Amino acid sequence: MDPVLNWDDLRIVLAIAHSQTLSAAARALGSTQPTLSRRLEAFETRVGVRLFDRRPTGLAPTSLCLALIESLNGMERAAIHVERRIAARDTGLQGSILVTSVGWFGENVLAPVLAKFCAEHPLVTVHLVNDGRQFNLSRGDADLAVRFGKFSQHDVFERKVAEVSYGVYASKTYVANFGVPNFLDGCHGHKVASLEELPGRATLGGWLASRATKAHVVLRANTIGALLAAVETGSAIAAVPRVLGDRRPDIVRLDLPGKPLVLPVKLGVHANLRSAPRIRTLIDFIAEAVAARRAELNPI
Repeated sequence: MDPVLNWDDLRIVLAIAHSQTLSAAARALGSTQPTLSRRLEAFETRVGVRLFDRRPTGLAPTSLCLALIESLNGMERAAIHVERRIAARDTGLQGSILVTSVGWFGENVLAPVLAKFCAEHPLVTVHLVNDGRQFNLSRGDADLAVRFGKFSQHDVFERKVAEVSYGVYASKTYVANFGVPNFLDGCHGHKVASLEELPGRATLGGWLASRATKAHVVLRANTIGALLAAVETGSAIAAVPRVLGDRRPDIVRLDLPGKPLVLPVKLGVHANLRSAPRIRTLIDFIAEAVAARRAELNPI
């Protein structure tokens, strides 16, 4: 007979209590809303208690559920610790690695590196998640994270693997229609596509805004790809990485006064996982492969 309580069920309860909606909890657990709904109902039936009140706005924890949350949080920390300790005692290059990165860097720089790594180490499976969210390495949300910006957790080891320089671009059509922007007068009369800023992310949008103070923002987007599309259609100017902008023949990099924007790219890993063979080998592999593209990522 199955035990009344198991960690998988309790983990679902904890995720729903934190999220208070089935859809948000499903995203956090990598599951689906119908699956979580069935699992929760089956668990409540099995233990004979109601843990959530069903409301139009979502699921509200009952008083019993609220009393259990502190203990469930402790169980989650213990489970993560056990998983991490087991992973850190790997004896060979095998197993899975979850790597997170921001969209354009993950797609254009990291993805080919990871594919080559897996080709050389066929017993290792790497899952690349390109997402603007900052995954919590201390909670075990990911094994490695490559990002622009700092890692706030004290138990995370970080290593700078690259520097990326940015430029401001316009299409040849845009320049023909509106002229070359004058950054000394704040780009008066010009149109800008800006990166939507998220907490903890490098302020690329703020950097351009401080130089185009009189320009009209026609688009705010959360990806570099969207900014490039706006530039290529001749609708606006935008700041994008030079490794992407310099490759496109129909757009031109504009001259800006002052120093160019150069942002560090950092790789983060939890301290307990740093010595696991598959993790350590991948970190060195990424660092070496990205270093080989130093001149592309940060042209002088």
